[in-house]
Amino acid sequence: MKIKYDREVDILRITFKDTDIEESGEDKAGVIMDFDIDGNVVGIEILQASKRIDNPFAIAYEIESNAIIS
Repeated sequence: MKIKYDREVDILRITFKDTDIEESGEDKAGVIMDFDIDGNVVGIEILQASKRIDNPFAIAYEIESNAIIS
């Protein structure tokens, strides 16, 4: 997973899988979800991130202790 905030255009991008994007959809205004050819979510973009998120620079990363990671 990769998280990138671009201050110049005020977009927060979360990439779950680095692959070709087949389709994108904006379920809520300013929140765009990207899908691969199989319909899996591979990324999320948040437009005007500084207005929607308290601090787009802050990241808390947690892994559940009993989670299985492959």
